[in-house]
Amino acid sequence: MSNKKKKIVYVAMSADLIHPGHINIINHAIKFGDVIVGLLTDPAIASYKRVPFMSWDQRSQVVEALKGVIKVVPQETLDYTSNLLKYKPNFVVHGDDWRTGIQAKVRQKVIDTLEEWDGELIEISYTDGISSTKLHSAMKEIGTTPDIRRSSLRRLLSAKPLIRFLDLHSALSGLIIEKVAINTPTGRREFDGMWASSLADSTSKGKPDIEAVDTTSRANTLNEVLEVTTKPIIYDGDTGGKTEHFVFTVRTLERLGVSAIIIEDKTGLKKNSLFGNEVEQTQDSVEMFSQKIIAGKNAQQSNDFMIIARIESLILGKGIDDAINRARAYIEAGADGIMIHSRKKNPAEIFEFCKIYNQFPKRKTLVVVPSSFNSVYEKELEKNGVEVVIYANQLLRSAYPAMLETAKSILQYERSSESDSRMMSIKEILELIPGGK
Repeated sequence: MSNKKKKIVYVAMSADLIHPGHINIINHAIKFGDVIVGLLTDPAIASYKRVPFMSWDQRSQVVEALKGVIKVVPQETLDYTSNLLKYKPNFVVHGDDWRTGIQAKVRQKVIDTLEEWDGELIEISYTDGISSTKLHSAMKEIGTTPDIRRSSLRRLLSAKPLIRFLDLHSALSGLIIEKVAINTPTGRREFDGMWASSLADSTSKGKPDIEAVDTTSRANTLNEVLEVTTKPIIYDGDTGGKTEHFVFTVRTLERLGVSAIIIEDKTGLKKNSLFGNEVEQTQDSVEMFSQKIIAGKNAQQSNDFMIIARIESLILGKGIDDAINRARAYIEAGADGIMIHSRKKNPAEIFEFCKIYNQFPKRKTLVVVPSSFNSVYEKELEKNGVEVVIYANQLLRSAYPAMLETAKSILQYERSSESDSRMMSIKEILELIPGGK
């Protein structure tokens, strides 16, 4: 029997949904030696596309069971270098689909690193007709379950340094958030989830933003959105209402598959925060609001659902110290996150809060809604410890002027031809809706 040491072959993959393309790669790799699979971690995948359907541990179990795989190791980034230097494989096997696009630089770095010990890159033909992205899209058409959907927010938070949510007010706006994406030099960029805004929902129904739309009516909107989308939803719970009522709201949202609710520490008739002290607004006591959080957490049936406390101290001019004291108390009461709000165009007080908050020993998820300080880039928010950014009303605010101008144009010209350039074609809107073609 030969004692000759077998050569090492390194294969990197995400393997979220195992398909024949993965099997072809592995079957080819085992011809050259023992196969080590560098399985991309959730953050690594999320850095250039969606969060994987399965966790790293789940994907690892599947890949380990594939014939010829001797070891599965985490690959923390798209860059292979760290793992290549650690395992010094004789070969790296990959499909030939990475010669162009965002992976071309990664490919060249693999070649350069392998040269240090005369390693070799082996490329095989891409398996036509098979794509994880296409399979994932097909799964989206089928839909998702409340349990999977509810847990997706926590998975996103563990995989990405900052996630972005956009306001919805209808199933159509939900579809836009679900589907819109752009390609950038660093990968695909999209919205991670939806903000079920009370302002947007009430305004779309022609009602004032004073909690005039009841929970049942808002649940109807949610059901319409949930039926045609898969991304996580954060629900704008306003004040949460009476503690006894808040308990039922939590249970309803959790049952529907909503991931989180944000409630603000105010009492009485709800007024939009951006009015500040222009209208009478009363902040709840720390003790009473903490009791509401405790009651909501006790009402939960799963650990996935999140209750996030929105602090109005800066809005109402009570200062950083008050906001910080409330943040500590709300976290102690069980809040899964803190939203800090401001109506100033300069984010200085927000960042001052962030600096102190980030030192908390029991720090939780930090959320901001940059409606006023909207010139701040996401990278700057991330640098200051923000983990969730919510664009709270932009879809609604952009839809109204467009509809108004179209209506005026038809009245002016007594026909619709002049407004056509501002509208989607009939074909486009039919194709936006699944099953419409």
